[in-house]
Amino acid sequence: MSFVLRAAAGATTATILAMCPAAVGAQESFKGKTINIVVGYSVGGGYDQYARTLARYFGNHATGQPTIIVQNMPGAASLLAVRHLDANPAKDGTVITSFDPGLITAHISPEGVPKVDFRDYKWIGAMLRDVRICYAWHATGVKTWDDLMARKEFIIGATARGSNAFVNGAIVRLVMNAPVRQISGYPGSNEQRLALERGELEGTCASWSAMPPEWLSEKKAFPLLRFSRTRPFDMPDSIPYVGDLTNDAEKKQLLDLLNAPTDLGRPLIVAKQVPDAAVNVLRAAYEATLKDQGFLADMAKQTLPIDSVPGQDAEKIVQQIYSANQTLMKKMVEVLQ
Repeated sequence: MSFVLRAAAGATTATILAMCPAAVGAQESFKGKTINIVVGYSVGGGYDQYARTLARYFGNHATGQPTIIVQNMPGAASLLAVRHLDANPAKDGTVITSFDPGLITAHISPEGVPKVDFRDYKWIGAMLRDVRICYAWHATGVKTWDDLMARKEFIIGATARGSNAFVNGAIVRLVMNAPVRQISGYPGSNEQRLALERGELEGTCASWSAMPPEWLSEKKAFPLLRFSRTRPFDMPDSIPYVGDLTNDAEKKQLLDLLNAPTDLGRPLIVAKQVPDAAVNVLRAAYEATLKDQGFLADMAKQTLPIDSVPGQDAEKIVQQIYSANQTLMKKMVEVLQ
């Protein structure tokens, strides 16, 4: 059973009860306070878009109606923003981080011990069960996976080691043995798109939701494969799932583990020292915002999909990742080093 299915099976009555007002417990008021949502990537990318749209409505649903500010803190594939939770003295829920969940698997050591343990944070939720793809720029002439495999070299981009884009690239290079060379150092997806238009890159890996719609309709970019079994309704069925490109059972298991963090797209976490009462209020505000008609209309206008994972379920997915058998974990580490 895949990590996705096992995590979904954990969505029990307890989760439903946790979302009810009676389960929120002691109320923590954020009246007169400012909540900072720290985004681990630069302005204009998908993480930034999701955070800024959420921020416009989130304060209306949090107890005390606090002011919400979005702060961009790019660096080390968003690890800088995660570390900010530990370094910042505020441990009252007024600092929330949105980061790249590729960091979860990328920061497990060869001994299976996490360098940064994402079980040590409290999860407010994840806004999107992400569907990741790799795609080629039209000027390259590469339109399909077979076209890519026929190349001697194909240059793609990433922010840094540990990002989802880096993980995607590592899968393509080291698991699927594609002739890909990956260049890191881009602050975010916006900068990678500009690099494609300049001819600096030949392709990249990104969220399907972050693809400029006109690139698809005008055939400026060609998706080559996806990293999720799930295929969005607006994605052509001609884009293959990476696991269907191999008959190796061991590789399929490895792909399940490597791709597991994509179920936590656009996550929101706080420091572990934040009191449960404050976490409950933030979770309730998050769930209420996702039902806000103004928020939903705003997201639809930007063609940003929502497929939310509640905080409690997000923590279960994280636990599933860390509970993988050690043999599989070591193979994953070899791919991501």
